[in-house]
Amino acid sequence: MILLGVDPHKSTHTATAVEPESNQQVGTVRIEASLTDYRRLPAWAKRWPQRKWAVENANGLGRHLAQWLIARGESVVDVPAAATSRVRELSRSGRRKNDQIDAAAAATVACLQGDGRDVEPEDHTTALALLDERRVNLAQARVRAVNQLHALLRDLLPGGAPTQLSADLAAKLLRSVRPAGDIETVRKDIAGDLVAEIRKLDKQLTDNAARMQSLVEASGSALMDTPGIGPVLAARLIGRTRRAHRFPTSAAFANYAGAAPVEIASADRARHRLSRSGDRQLNSVLHTIAVVQIRMPKSPGHAYYQRKLAEGKTPKEAKRCLKRRLADHVWRVMIADERKAKSRLSQAA
Repeated sequence: MILLGVDPHKSTHTATAVEPESNQQVGTVRIEASLTDYRRLPAWAKRWPQRKWAVENANGLGRHLAQWLIARGESVVDVPAAATSRVRELSRSGRRKNDQIDAAAAATVACLQGDGRDVEPEDHTTALALLDERRVNLAQARVRAVNQLHALLRDLLPGGAPTQLSADLAAKLLRSVRPAGDIETVRKDIAGDLVAEIRKLDKQLTDNAARMQSLVEASGSALMDTPGIGPVLAARLIGRTRRAHRFPTSAAFANYAGAAPVEIASADRARHRLSRSGDRQLNSVLHTIAVVQIRMPKSPGHAYYQRKLAEGKTPKEAKRCLKRRLADHVWRVMIADERKAKSRLSQAA
């Protein structure tokens, strides 16, 4: 088995072949980041029938190349940039750094350190992640447009507009405005443009949620059976988690989502503090689910929250406990979904 380490950059990629047993470099090639040069890589690697590619940052600059190789039947692992840096510092290269050394370090990490993670082909989780990112951008654009509209209506109407401002309400308020002079006319015209923009964004957000729901249902996920999880939250959970089985335990997933408390221990004293690390978007989803379940008297989350309050927990502490419990539940549901999907694929095969 030969390991082919790749150090990707925006304009060039460098690949280095490393013999795992001896850790010796047996070949290297540098290509341009283009489809024409991509085809040179498999041709160069044919001399080693048993091979595996180790791409540094395969979810970042190396994503396109990694997915291109996977689509052509190659085996690819992702190597974190921090891991290659650690290997480079400890190797004979000392503090020297170039693309060939980085590529060799990626291969070494994948072989010896066990930091390499198999890269899987893009699937519905990637589509949901893209839809979720698009939704965040649309929501931010809508907030900016509404804020601009509020500022204009404050200058056009006594007291401005209500806090909860919709496009229809803004249009109704604008119809009552009779501009006096060029300045007010310009303000009203711009406000009309913003109303049209908000309506367009509302439609795009509605379409985005519908596509999310369609993809979540098509994936066979059971997340929406949990109280408080709708199509948007389910899509965010799946899109940001990707593959739940990459977390060996529910505790690892909770730590990744920032829902696991951090232990601070010294001598005979031990305490826990709130974690500020982890994926804050996933943490926000767990927080939203917890808040919704707390407000639903018949939900399991409400009963658990009340039980924690009875034990003497403060409302904040009880909510954090519920988030930790929800992280376990969400991970188990996603693991079960992946097992069902794998079983369906094997039956179909």
